[in-house]
This record gives sequence, structure tokens and C-alpha cells, in this order.
Amino acid sequence: MYVDLAVTTPALHIDRLVKVFGGKCAVDGLSLSIPQGEFHALLGPNGAGKTTTLRIVAGLLKADSGTAHILGHDIARDPTAAKRLLSFLPDDPLLYGKLRPPEYLEFVAGLWNIEPGDAEPRAEELLRWLELWDNKHELIEGFSRGMRQKLALAGALIHDPKVMILDEPLTGLDAAAARQVKDLLLDRVKRGHTIVLTTHILEMAERLAQRISIIQRGRIIAQGSLDQLREEVAASEGQGATLEDVFLELTSVRA
Repeated sequence: MYVDLAVTTPALHIDRLVKVFGGKCAVDGLSLSIPQGEFHALLGPNGAGKTTTLRIVAGLLKADSGTAHILGHDIARDPTAAKRLLSFLPDDPLLYGKLRPPEYLEFVAGLWNIEPGDAEPRAEELLRWLELWDNKHELIEGFSRGMRQKLALAGALIHDPKVMILDEPLTGLDAAAARQVKDLLLDRVKRGHTIVLTTHILEMAERLAQRISIIQRGRIIAQGSLDQLREEVAASEGQGATLEDVFLELTSVRA
């Protein structure tokens, strides 16, 4: 029987990842596999190890042990190939205030070796989609927090990554802008791309994520769809529990 390895290869595969800071274990043997085309939420209390894990996956931190693969490429051994398939949007992205939005996107596209003839229409499409086109002549240093967040998202999308890792992507966005971003992300998942999200807005994870991993003290303590997680706490919270109910129950009981 023919098996399409391009489909069966996980978008993200983490195996026994460990990271220690000053004698404290931030990530403690964490393993996680996310298939292609999934919207996955990684949730946990402050200090649980979420951001550390994602920074290792993005190649910004080196793990003490364990591996992380992006579509089969080891981020430590083959970082160039892995990063070409990946984008990472932190909760406080660094932008260049003296540039204008098209100039910033041109700069980012150049880092990915995208030809100007391809980058320019792609940049315009993203700026229009995120309602920043009317601000194309303004310096980024004058942008609001929400505008900067949307521009950073455009920069993360300019090379059309197969896997996106988003750390609190709705920070600073008003309701209308947040809806825009959520619609954009859902559209990418429908087209077979993979989204990995961390957020403290549990309602967002509840509405968007197909599967959820709950991390505490550097380990995953529960994983599955919302219905599957509800079953784990059914005795105390019931089948109609919200994600907030489930999250608080699991993180308190398994602390």
C-alpha cells in the first residue's frame, strides 16, 4: 500500500525535550507530536514552560537534551531547512521603527531570499488583508501596539510558512482586529497549514483549537480535544464544562 510520507510526517515532533536554567528544570522531558493541518493550542500557567518550549522549537534556544523536528527536519542539526518551513511570532515582536510597512516586509522577504517581484504583491496582499495598507507611508515607530502586532504577523506570513508558532498573537488587538487574525489563521489551517498557539485567552483556544495540550512544570499533563479533556474531569465539572473549567481543574489537581 502506498503511503504519502509528506502527509504522514508530523508538522511538529518533539521528543523528550529538556531545558534547565540555573538548576531549575523549565522543560522536563516534554514530548509532543502535531500532525499537518492541525490547529493546536499549548496551554499552561505562567512559568509552565510553554514559551521556552516554543523558543527551542523555533531555534532561538538550544535544548539540553531531546529533539524537535519541523516536518522531519531537526531544528538543531538542520536549522536552515527547518526554519524555511516555520515562522515564530513572539508576544512582543521586534520591529524596526524607522521603516515603513512595505519596507519592513521587503526586508523580511529578503532574509528568506524571496524575489522582489514576488515579495511586493505578497506584501500588499497581507497589508490589505490586515487593514494596514492605508498606513503604508507611515513610520512603524508611530504605530499602536495592535498595529505593530498585525505587521509582525504579516512578516511571519511573508514566506508562506507551513508551520506557524504563535505566542499570545492577540496581545494588544481590539475585537475587530482579533477577529481578522483569527479568520486568517483558520483560513491557513483549512489550506493544510499547521498552527501552534499559546494564549491565556482560553475562549480563543476553545473556539479555534482542534486539539489542546496542557503543560505544567515543563511536562504535558493532559492532551486531546475539548471533549476528551472534559471526560478527564467529568466527575467534578461535568460534560458541559468550559475549557476554563477543565484547565483550572487539571492544573490544580495535577500540580
